Amino acid sequence: MDNRKTAAARQFIEAIPHSRALGMVLDSLEDGVAVISMPYDPRFVGDPQTGVIHGGAVSALMDTCGGAAVMSHPTGVIGTATIDLRIDYMRPAKPGDRITARAECYHVTRAVAFVRATAHDADTSLPVATATGAFTLERAPARKGEGTA
Repeated sequence: MDNRKTAAARQFIEAIPHSRALGMVLDSLEDGVAVISMPYDPRFVGDPQTGVIHGGAVSALMDTCGGAAVMSHPTGVIGTATIDLRIDYMRPAKPGDRITARAECYHVTRAVAFVRATAHDADTSLPVATATGAFTLERAPARKGEGTA
């Protein structure tokens, strides 16, 4: 992956206040595929009796990972925003485990990118959550003379 795209994705993640607050880290980035993780943190526990991380933190991780996957797509995307994100929670993440999301931008139209994502804790045999989403696309303006016949 182009180092400029990796740097742009890191900058994208670091520019989002909740991503920084949740301790999100860009683990890997390829064309249209992003992997982002966040550590277990007692501040994000949704149920104090079980120690399970709140679903909102998991959804923020998956949403950010989906946006990074769109940003890394080779079609020249320079910006994105979430249009729609559907998340299915399969099970609670194990307290104490790092949560890792992997998102793939699998289809891009002129104006919308489509993403699939999964989130896992240390047990990768069954996801904590899965997601599908649609994201806007912002591309660099065409240079004079491009796109004209």
